[in-house]
Amino acid sequence: MRTEDVLTAVGTGVWRWENTTGTVTLDARAARLLGLAGEGARGATGAAGEAADADGTVTVGEAAARSRLHLTDFLELQSIATLAVTERTLAEALVRVVAPDGSVVRTVRVRMRAVGAGRGPDGETGPAPFHVIGLMSEIPDPPPSSSGPSAPGAPAGISRTRVTGDWRRSREAFLLDAGRALAEARSTAEVLRVVAGLSMPGFTPDGLAVFGVEGERLSVIGHHGHAPGDEGPFVDMLLETDYPAARVARTGRAVYLPTPDDYRRRFPTTWPLASSFGRQSWAFLPLTVAGRTIGAWLAAFSHPVAFTPDERSVLSTVARMLAQALERASLHESERELTDGLQRALRPAEKPGMEGMEIAARYVPTGGGLQVGGDWYDVIPLPSGRTAVVIGDVQGHDVRAAGIMSQLRIALRAYAAEGHRPDAVLSRASRFLGGLNRAEQAGRDTGPGSGYGTGPAYGTAAGDAGGDGDGGTAAEARFATCLYMEVDPRTGRLDVARAGHPDPAVRMPDGTVLVRPTEGGLPLGVDPDTVYPTSQLLLQPGETLLACTDGLIETGGHDLESGWERLREVWAAQPDDAPGAAAPLPTTVPPPERTTGTGKGAGSGGDAEAGTAGRERAGGLEALADALVQAVHGPSSHHRTGPLADRREDDIALLLLRRKGDGTYDGTARTPGRRTVLTVAQAAPDRIASARHQLEYLMHDWKDEGQIHGAVLMLSEMLTNVLVHTDGDALAVAEISGERGARLLRVEVADHSDELPHLRTPGEMASSGRGLILMESLAGAWGVDPVGDGKSIWFEIRENADTDTPADTDPDRDPDPDTGADAGTVAV
Repeated sequence: MRTEDVLTAVGTGVWRWENTTGTVTLDARAARLLGLAGEGARGATGAAGEAADADGTVTVGEAAARSRLHLTDFLELQSIATLAVTERTLAEALVRVVAPDGSVVRTVRVRMRAVGAGRGPDGETGPAPFHVIGLMSEIPDPPPSSSGPSAPGAPAGISRTRVTGDWRRSREAFLLDAGRALAEARSTAEVLRVVAGLSMPGFTPDGLAVFGVEGERLSVIGHHGHAPGDEGPFVDMLLETDYPAARVARTGRAVYLPTPDDYRRRFPTTWPLASSFGRQSWAFLPLTVAGRTIGAWLAAFSHPVAFTPDERSVLSTVARMLAQALERASLHESERELTDGLQRALRPAEKPGMEGMEIAARYVPTGGGLQVGGDWYDVIPLPSGRTAVVIGDVQGHDVRAAGIMSQLRIALRAYAAEGHRPDAVLSRASRFLGGLNRAEQAGRDTGPGSGYGTGPAYGTAAGDAGGDGDGGTAAEARFATCLYMEVDPRTGRLDVARAGHPDPAVRMPDGTVLVRPTEGGLPLGVDPDTVYPTSQLLLQPGETLLACTDGLIETGGHDLESGWERLREVWAAQPDDAPGAAAPLPTTVPPPERTTGTGKGAGSGGDAEAGTAGRERAGGLEALADALVQAVHGPSSHHRTGPLADRREDDIALLLLRRKGDGTYDGTARTPGRRTVLTVAQAAPDRIASARHQLEYLMHDWKDEGQIHGAVLMLSEMLTNVLVHTDGDALAVAEISGERGARLLRVEVADHSDELPHLRTPGEMASSGRGLILMESLAGAWGVDPVGDGKSIWFEIRENADTDTPADTDPDRDPDPDTGADAGTVAV
């Protein structure tokens, strides 16, 4: 008896479907069931390329077969065929055959098995390739007494197959929600929490476990629905163990156990371990990523589950999404661990303390990838008892920049520990970085291929590390900016050397923020013979110094000017906790036109000062550091973008240094004084402009603008006289004291010449000789004091004072007829 005769006798047809070629082959019986035999079929599908053999076998296009099936059922059939190919199992479904007008003609049962995975035209697997062969038979209409409602528009008795209706819609909605939740999970613990919270439509498991493969062993990564300690027997087992999860991990194929008898029959060795949990059905599914099985997922049910094709499809889809989520989480955690390790290795191991000083620092990586870059800071104890504070930025945001930074940081520490002065430290560091660049170039010239050869290279390929907003790729020479400050905690003196780095800024106790200009040279590594001059700053008690990289200033599309303006507003708005500090002033320089949020920091406050009469600290350096970072990265920066909107983000490093007060504050409210000191060298006359700006910032909230302009003019005149009439440098000191509305400005300019100024009467066409006349007209008081081998000329302006009153009208003073200065102020 032939097989064909048996199939014809039972009304069963044979069909083959290969979706990669887009063809469906049906024998005569299957073609009749689908309505694709005879004249009707040719008229309906001739355009699809129908071909009929002598024995009645018909080969049609996929579109022709699809036109004879209910659209919903065809999509379900496609999903079930894909599942059959994936699991190499027998699949079954009920589908409705429709007439050309869309009416349901009959219902057929389709059974199929995969005979080979489809291949794409280029030999690559397509999005859902399959090649299945199966049987097709008609389902007679059930008698009217059959129980169970039918699906709308479907023959009675097929609703139990769940190929239509609300269950499918619920399944699709569930898969969308599950995919979204798993895609957002960033860690393994989050992934496990999402899986534990999944509620599958119609067959929610009440016991879940995720197994991971480690070498030749299988371990439990996480579980849900089990008591603590229940995972003990499964924590560490060999892959050869006769356990369903181990078999799944070995073969990459799912194992479905609908009943306890199935479990006991197929896995008798481990059945005693599973029987104690009281489950009725189990599904073990592989966790596969890119063809590699990384583990297994167990879904256990306390009620019997038949594991229909629909249910298997849902479980397989969830398993694929779970595997991808676990892979992403594992990769993210590995990168995060590597990043944390690199950052810990590249940052100072501890923050040395300085007597009389407080320190706070932050490093915020904003680049992509491993989130490491070339910014760094360091605090170095020196043999002299002083402390070096260093902050710098190597060009680039990649791993190579981090590697160069680590070498440069070590070199700086070594040079500083040898006792070199700041200028010598930077000169040696520049030559060191230049040597690295030359070795790198030599390595590229002699190394094989496009790699980095034998030089101190970082990265895997010339373009691998990528360029950044500063230009350049990993293969190009790198430069670095650096600010090196040698701090004397006892006196507050700072010797500063700068290599192309932004200037430091100082916040005075009343909230006034000044950018302190310092002399500098080229960035490190550009010219090995660059000279780095040293500038001196004096940090007064209660003042705070900020040193930062350009990322803190320019992130958000800002340039140096608008970036400092943003930081001034945030910094001035922060409460100061130094003894004697008053509330911050309501405005800064220039007065803000827009309000920028400060973002409350999460850092802890500084140490309590003795003698503060129980006054609580409002913030501290840690809170200030958090506020500055938040102002750049928080929501406020999105509303205060700068003029360069396309500027790329950058890493941020900042270091705050505060000189503690003397603890003698008596609790009475007063406005702290402001003081700035600036040196103008003979070789740097352009520093006179910086001095003018410094005085303008110092008097930013002065009521009378005429007094501001007069003070700036007198300061410029005094500094110019020193550079023109002496051979030495000029030291300018400006200080404001007193309460607002009645404050006193005192400006002194000292030099090493003992020649005293004389009041002259210049002619109408004279180009000089009017300096003291200006002092007489604009200053409330002025004078000359001998200081050491030189002298100091000064003037005072009282806020709201009558500047038209000459200095010599005071009855208590006796002006010197030769100099025009107060006789009592010139010590002979």
